[in-house]
Amino acid sequence: MEKFEKLQGIAAPMPLVNIDTDMIIPKVFLKSIQRTGFGVNLFDEMRYNRDGSEIPEFVLNKPQYRNAEILIAGDNFGCGSSREHAPWAIADFGIKCVVSTSFADIFFNNCFKNGILPIVLPQEQVDVLMADAEKGENARMTVDLEAQEITTSDGDVISFDVDEFKKHCLLEGLDDIGLTMEKKASIDTFEAQASAARPWV
Repeated sequence: MEKFEKLQGIAAPMPLVNIDTDMIIPKVFLKSIQRTGFGVNLFDEMRYNRDGSEIPEFVLNKPQYRNAEILIAGDNFGCGSSREHAPWAIADFGIKCVVSTSFADIFFNNCFKNGILPIVLPQEQVDVLMADAEKGENARMTVDLEAQEITTSDGDVISFDVDEFKKHCLLEGLDDIGLTMEKKASIDTFEAQASAARPWV
């Protein structure tokens, strides 16, 4: 998993509330267990017409937000069914940070396991970031995970909380497999001792 340290990028405003995982990646596209290839269908039903043409009014189809790496979202983001494909699609599109007033628990935890930083802030601070994001591609925000700060294009600094263990995993680029591999030497020693003690197993 790629390390997350400091991100400076375009933020896309998406003030809709209750964006569920089926809106993030519709179930019709859940045909693979690979983590890649889902970005093209992120928010598919909001991004495309039935003939496959883009809906120009949708935020990520607007020229200034096509390369957004930060999403400023409405309340209760990632609710609905617990599909890991939702953060896969977000990450595959290129978004590395999502800010909201609240997230569904499973989606929130899945973000950390897939290199995405979900940040929970009070409504008044989300409103500040939403207004900054609406300025377009020239209004770049900086998200500093080490310092736990978001800096707007105007230089306003907003602090955020994050679980220390989850922060460590993002900073070091460790998913569940990476965490396990950190203990590889101990696991190998245990396996060798177990094989010697019980060779019939």
